[in-house]
Amino acid sequence: MADLPSTIASDLASYYEYIAAHAHKWVDSLTQEQFWHNPFSYGNSAGHLILHMTGNLNYYIGARVAETAYLRNRDREFSETEKPDKAKVLQAFDQTVAMVIATIKSQKPADWLAPYSGEREPEATERFMIFLRCAGHAHHHVGQLIFLNRELTKDT
Repeated sequence: MADLPSTIASDLASYYEYIAAHAHKWVDSLTQEQFWHNPFSYGNSAGHLILHMTGNLNYYIGARVAETAYLRNRDREFSETEKPDKAKVLQAFDQTVAMVIATIKSQKPADWLAPYSGEREPEATERFMIFLRCAGHAHHHVGQLIFLNRELTKDT
């Protein structure tokens, strides 16, 4: 029978794989132009959401748990004007998710309760909570990607 820390690691890793697969499901079919276009007067483009998800995971899990030394520029995640190549943005996202999964798998039972702190995350006081909150945050943005995809592709 599996123990709780092993189950947590396995299930969280699977959930992050699920999130990444669903993000791809809704952005892979978008053209470069659609990826960076926001059809609404509010919110963000799919490209900016992927940049934001990547930055969020790189900071909260990469820098603060895996100690990757990642330096975040949160504002640029939403205001990037250069519109980098979609494939490169998605590759960075995939590498970040892989880092998150590797970090999850490296946690020892006591690590889940290790103290945690990060900017804008006062509720996450131990590692388990930041992995949980980041998963919820990413899943929220997948919902936005679905909405954007449907709007951007409705006439095709």
